[in-house]
Order: sequence, then structure tokens, then C-alpha cells
Amino acid sequence: MTGLTLELLGMQLLTGVALGSIYALLALGLCLIFGMLGVVNFAHGAFFMVGAFLGVYFLGLTGNFFFSLLLVPIVTGGIGLVTERFLIRPLYGRGIDYPLLLTFGLSYVLIEVMRVTFGIEGLPSITPDSLKGSMNVGIGYFPKYRIFLIVMTALIILGIWFFIQKTRYGLIIKAGSRDPEIVKVLGVDVAKVWLLVFGIGTAIAGLSGILASPTRSVNPEMGIPILAESFVVTVVGGMGSPIGAVVAGLLVGVVYSLTSLFAPALAELSIFVLMAVVLLIRPQGLFGKSGFMS
Repeated sequence: MTGLTLELLGMQLLTGVALGSIYALLALGLCLIFGMLGVVNFAHGAFFMVGAFLGVYFLGLTGNFFFSLLLVPIVTGGIGLVTERFLIRPLYGRGIDYPLLLTFGLSYVLIEVMRVTFGIEGLPSITPDSLKGSMNVGIGYFPKYRIFLIVMTALIILGIWFFIQKTRYGLIIKAGSRDPEIVKVLGVDVAKVWLLVFGIGTAIAGLSGILASPTRSVNPEMGIPILAESFVVTVVGGMGSPIGAVVAGLLVGVVYSLTSLFAPALAELSIFVLMAVVLLIRPQGLFGKSGFMS
């Protein structure tokens, strides 16, 4: 390809990492909910969309993007807590299809609520003034906001890892995902753990939404395509594997970005081709365990 240089390739890789950061973060929340509760959350993309809308709204209200970063996961996590307690909890034990269909319907309810509240056209995305412009990364100038996005995602993932690996609640979540009956026998209120996990998962989805909002159009349908992409990431990484969600998210972002450079028309298709190749070689995904869904 004429005009292709190492600098251009490096910049495209960085762009893929920035895109993959959103995929990784969103898939991580999806993975936590499925790994612990066994719930295929089809409303995850809608929570992402709600987070983006709330982020732009809170930014206009407070004028402070970083304060909005704190508010959005609290609000979306709160919505998730209510959803789990009153909608999903009565469906436990009835099979995987029941919560799947419920969250599928809930996603359309949330879309309509955003349409009524903010309009069909949505809201214009806004980049905070302190993160506008570009900076030299050694191989060229790269947008400041995308660098912030990569760093912020890395910090969030490290925080989630620390919570799961080093705290009491995190250890309970790990144990509950493997054998909830044993956790019950040990006297732990598993219902409260499930509530916490669903709240964390939806909070991560909302946080992904506000972080992604400066890079894309904020509209009621924005969660639909990214839901499909986040499920691709989850399948590629392995159902129920947090590390798989992170690695696969970055991989999918890089594949999409590089395909956009060489064959833009095939960019959307490329991530599904990647999923097909991974499943042919390793049906359980890169980090998944055989028989996890059985």
C-alpha cells in the first residue's frame, strides 16, 4: 500500500487500543454479570447508552467532566441494583431464557425513555477542554482524549482486578461464580452478592458510555451495535473470563482499526471473522473453560 509508514501503522495501532479499551471495559461488565449470575444481559448496551446520555447531561449541568465520571457509574449502578432486585431476581432458577428475554425488553424500554427525555436525535458529544487537541507520542501527534481513554481504562481494570483478587467481597464473588451452593453453606447471603455484582456490571457499562461519548454520536440507538460487538469480545475472550474480556477487547479493537486502514469496507465484518476463526481453533474462547455453558 503506497503511503504506508511505520508511523502511520503505529498510530493506527494506538487508535485500535483506544477503541479496544471501550470494548474491554464494556465486555468486562458483561462478563462479571454472566460469570456470577449466569444472566445474559441484553440490556448491557442500553446501560452503555444511558451512561453516555447521563454523562453529557451532567457535563452540561455541572461543567465538570471528571465530576460526571463519578456521577454516571453511581446512577447507572443504582438503576442496575433496582433492575436486579425487582426484575431479574424473581427469574433465577427458571432457565437462561427468562432473564435474557427480560433484559432484551428492558433495553427497548430504556431506549424509548431516552428518546422521550432527550429526543430522537440525541445530544452532541462534548470533549472536555483540558483533553482537546493532540500531543506528541514519539511517532506522531495523537488525540489527548484517546490517550486519556487508554490510561483511564487501564486504571479502572486494575481497580476491578484489585477488588476481585484482594478484597473479601471479591473473593466471595470468585467463589460464588464457581460454586454458589458452597458459599451459601458458609453462611454468605448470595442474593446480596448477586445484587452487588449486577450493580457493578451496570456501573461499568455506564462508565464505558461516558468515556466513549466524546468519540461518537450520543443517540438512543448507540447501544445496539456496541452490544453485538461486546458479545463478540466476550465470546472471543471466553464466556465468564474477565482476563479474556480485557485481552479480547484490545484484540478486537486493533483488528477493527487495522482493517479500517487496509480495507475500510470490511472493518465491521473483520471482528466477526476473528470470532469465527477463534471459535474454530478454540471453541471455548481464548481464556474460556470447556463446559462452562453446560
